[in-house]
Amino acid sequence: MNNPLDRIRIVLSHTSHPGNIGAAARAMKTMGLTQLYLVNPCADPDGVGRARSSNARDVLEGAVVCASLEEALEGTVLAAAMTARMRELAPPPQWARAAAPQMVAAAAHGPVALVFGNETAGLSNEEVALCRLPVMIPTNPAYSSLNLGAAVQVMCYELRLAALDPGRPPAPENPPATAEEIRHFYEHLEAAVTQSGFLDPAHPKRLMPRLRRLFDRIDLERDEVSLLRGMLKTFMKTGNKVD
Repeated sequence: MNNPLDRIRIVLSHTSHPGNIGAAARAMKTMGLTQLYLVNPCADPDGVGRARSSNARDVLEGAVVCASLEEALEGTVLAAAMTARMRELAPPPQWARAAAPQMVAAAAHGPVALVFGNETAGLSNEEVALCRLPVMIPTNPAYSSLNLGAAVQVMCYELRLAALDPGRPPAPENPPATAEEIRHFYEHLEAAVTQSGFLDPAHPKRLMPRLRRLFDRIDLERDEVSLLRGMLKTFMKTGNKVD
């Protein structure tokens, strides 16, 4: 396999300060990462951003700008969400050092995304729900505020450390499901439980978030998603195709 860091995307969602985009680019290049994705940045990386990027302007200028997080995650086999707090109904978070080897191992099968939120509010619950692996940096609980550029630097360091570790876990034997395959599975699952009457669309409560949390803990493989969707098609009485 080629350098796994080449397959890891750093995704910044709704970044409000151009300097932080530049700082993230610099942090990435120092650790050997090059793929920067920007989701609806609130400011273009102007002169301040370029200055903060120092000699990492190639990373900054090669950034992919996306209209949505779904677009930024397209094709990924694993998406990790950086969060500073526990999220209700989200899978249990992992510390940065424990999560980094998983991301590096998954990169053997395809692109991996590490998602950072807005400087003020972080990632929304909806954005975290699009990622299967919540990740936390073990900051001081009395003052957990961490600058975006610093957070990117910490995580890029952990990823490089994991990539250079000769004893890192081997890549999963079977390819994990992609973000799109997982999304289509959840759409199919929702359609099935709605058709069966188990889910009342008028009063959904939190059934789907709970089901997402259950399956996100499993790290579904591609073959497993195909198996589950085959079962759902059989269970659905109408026989209508669900894409």
